[in-house]
Amino acid sequence: MVHRPHPTLIPLPAELRSERVLLRPLLEDDAEAVFAAIDEAREHLRPWMDWVDKHQTVEDTRDYCLRCAASWLLRSDLTLGIFDAASSVYLGGTGMHEPDWTLRSFEIGYWIRPTAEGHGFVGEAVRLLTGLALERLDARRVEIRCDATNERSRRVAEKAGFVYEGTLRNDSLTTAGEPRSTLVFSLIPEDYTRFS
Repeated sequence: MVHRPHPTLIPLPAELRSERVLLRPLLEDDAEAVFAAIDEAREHLRPWMDWVDKHQTVEDTRDYCLRCAASWLLRSDLTLGIFDAASSVYLGGTGMHEPDWTLRSFEIGYWIRPTAEGHGFVGEAVRLLTGLALERLDARRVEIRCDATNERSRRVAEKAGFVYEGTLRNDSLTTAGEPRSTLVFSLIPEDYTRFS
């Protein structure tokens, strides 16, 4: 990829698609579906995600969708919805957050509504994003971080071939205000060529 001094000029696909999963930027019209998924997952997400209670109404989520669209255009955060490729049902969220365009480093995050858990949708989404980062955006590093007690998130990183780098002990607080540790996984181009 040719180096561009302005991230806004870096081309990004309108969508990423696998056999079962469609990833695309959120639109204002997605607000009701996104709110319904967050509401379904609220108790499940609360221990891990501090943002869940910022979505109290559809209007809160509409504002979120518009902010995500603006961040996508600015390339400051690349939030995507995870949709069922066949039905277009909103399943959860993912993205490459706080991209470092100079280093070409990206952190993948994800969540899925409880009724969609255990079907491999998140794993497919992570593979799509990893491919985008390393094959099209010349990433030098792709990272996944998760709470040390979040077994499902850890397994997603491991199944996708990410390398465990270490544990950041007591590096942040839980939503209940207790110290929490974070697992750090990464892929660099050399790792990716072994797994792809």
